[in-house]
Amino acid sequence: MINLSKKTLLSLVACIAISSSAIAEDKVYAIVNGDSIKTSDIAVALRNPQVDFESMKKEQKDQILQNIIEQKVLAQEAYKSDIPNSAEYKEELGKLKQNLAYQIWIRDLSKTVQVKNEELKKYYNENKSKFKKPLELKASHILVSSEKEAKEIIKSLKKAKNIKSTFTQLAKDKSTGPSGANGGELGWFTKDKMVPAFSEATGKLVKGTFTKSPVKTQFGYHIIYLDDKKKSSTLKFDQVKLKLQQEFLQKLFVNRIKDKASKLIKKAKIEYK
Repeated sequence: MINLSKKTLLSLVACIAISSSAIAEDKVYAIVNGDSIKTSDIAVALRNPQVDFESMKKEQKDQILQNIIEQKVLAQEAYKSDIPNSAEYKEELGKLKQNLAYQIWIRDLSKTVQVKNEELKKYYNENKSKFKKPLELKASHILVSSEKEAKEIIKSLKKAKNIKSTFTQLAKDKSTGPSGANGGELGWFTKDKMVPAFSEATGKLVKGTFTKSPVKTQFGYHIIYLDDKKKSSTLKFDQVKLKLQQEFLQKLFVNRIKDKASKLIKKAKIEYK
């Protein structure tokens, strides 16, 4: 079986995307001694199908176009020389023609690869566990170096009329963590993003409450306040359909290329030296 590396696959995908975008709209940007500079030339120069040339700033577009024009006039000058008559040129030209045919063949093959909606739904229904969205927590914390200081802060919070406001101010005044200046806010996170002791303690909290005992980790002692919680849920089919479709198409495309290559290699005359 033929193994296509990830790098090769990415090159094929990039090739397909660039070729497709060029065919969609081959606008002429300049004409240099009779030779047109088109959308396809811009796409090749950018080397990234995700980059939208038209959305760039004018100075960026002008610079890219100028670079292509410079290359164009130099290429025209080189073509006027004796180089096209050399053996090396003819050999390399043969390779380029073969490579171009390969790229167009790959592009055309990609258009024949399709996946039915029913196949995607069947896979989704049989693998719902893969589309689970984990529990998310939104919390703030106060980090101090000693258990004694942590307990004193907890006492202050127990007496506070407005717990959240008091917690925020204490975090700004006493927390040694980087989030202290922001009132101890950590934003949203999943349990695997924090050290186990911190995640476990936070997960047990009810929204709007704080830990009544200091939580010890390798960083020190934490007092944690739970701002909000989002329960674990399963993403709906419509939410994952596009990603699934892309993954299926990519897999089918690569498998088809592997299969074709394997059959051709069996028929080919290959000499290893």
